Amino acid sequence: LKESVGLDESNAFRDAESTNNSERSAQIYKDINLSFARHPLTGDIAFLTDIEAVKRSVRNLINTNFYERPFHPEIGSDVRSILFEPVSPPVANVLQRNIEDVVKNFEPRAELISVNVVPNIDANAYAATIKFYVVNSPTAVEVNIFLERLR
Repeated sequence: LKESVGLDESNAFRDAESTNNSERSAQIYKDINLSFARHPLTGDIAFLTDIEAVKRSVRNLINTNFYERPFHPEIGSDVRSILFEPVSPPVANVLQRNIEDVVKNFEPRAELISVNVVPNIDANAYAATIKFYVVNSPTAVEVNIFLERLR
């Protein structure tokens, strides 16, 4: 499924690391780059800006469990624990609803359009596609995540 959907680790990394500063944005969103790459001129930690920052934030929210963030136990989704259920369309619907909830509740920079979760029974995993608008940006953004349990 990874190849058929066009998902692999290198594409996901390049997708999140690419630069796409929107010239139409009235406000610039900045987040710390979690790869801790150095900025070539300043030598300081590089930042992700605009669309890439929101994409990374959405990925992080989906992969965060409840009680993982200090002083904010309410932030997170139950996605990792659901991945240990047998792969089926009803479980895909539960995953879809959890992803919708976490993005709507905890990412104010993203206006959610749709979430589509497709089960892959052979790989024991799910392919999730999240489409949203970044606030103050006219183009829709799509984030593809391949969800599979690790243990």
